[in-house]
Amino acid sequence: MSDPRLALEAIGQLPDVEIDIGEAALQLARVDLPAANWNSAEQHLSLLAKDSVAMARSFAGADLVERAEGLAGLLAGTFGYHGDLETYDNLANANLIRVIERRRGLPVALGILWIHAARTAGWECHGVDFPAHFLVAMQEGSRHVAIDVFNGGQVMSSNDLLMLLRRVEGPDAELRPGLLVPMITRRVLLRLQNNIMTRRLQAGDIEGGLACTEDMLRIAPDQAELWRQSGMLNQKLHRVSAAASCYRKYLEIVPKGPTAEAVRAQLEILKSMLN
Repeated sequence: MSDPRLALEAIGQLPDVEIDIGEAALQLARVDLPAANWNSAEQHLSLLAKDSVAMARSFAGADLVERAEGLAGLLAGTFGYHGDLETYDNLANANLIRVIERRRGLPVALGILWIHAARTAGWECHGVDFPAHFLVAMQEGSRHVAIDVFNGGQVMSSNDLLMLLRRVEGPDAELRPGLLVPMITRRVLLRLQNNIMTRRLQAGDIEGGLACTEDMLRIAPDQAELWRQSGMLNQKLHRVSAAASCYRKYLEIVPKGPTAEAVRAQLEILKSMLN
């Protein structure tokens, strides 16, 4: 599809299981950097898929750890993908086109490439919203193995996960149920874009933050909090009608509760400005 925003809107209508995570992330990258060479990135995704299928043949009958090591050999070894420790907050680390060009990125951007490769190979793979650090997990039945894609595809033992958790939550933290719950594809994509949106707003770029929020809504039109945020950003930009429309959409999804009442109060203020 030539228009990436139309492509995102089409993705927004798909059931989560039908979303091609690599293609969706590429479209998000295109709207973020319209002048970038997205055709080259698309060709790379195809090459990665082809090589993943070939790699999977040599791992027929392998266990999950061996499969994870195979993926790491392909992505971190053959293609040289690693986390960007030197310029972590660089916006390029959250744009799939730039990540492919630089072979460096944030955990979630690298994770999307890992998931793309694994799923193409026919292996079950999903994102994991581990505290303060995105991981990928491969799964077969009730068994799973966690992978730190930012660290070259390191297979994480229980002790590795515990040490990572304690770096975030303190020395008394313990592993608990729910830390490795699978993330749906749409949520992984939103996490990717949230990195761009947050950094734009931190830099005072309200227009850029709003544009990113609107693109997130294209792939996730039922996410109430994004409608509320879009309303607040439009309000800051004195776009009264647009802000009111976003707040009304939020209230359609979340009609009750403390946050809904706060949104309703802001909507009343905007209505008085429109009259």
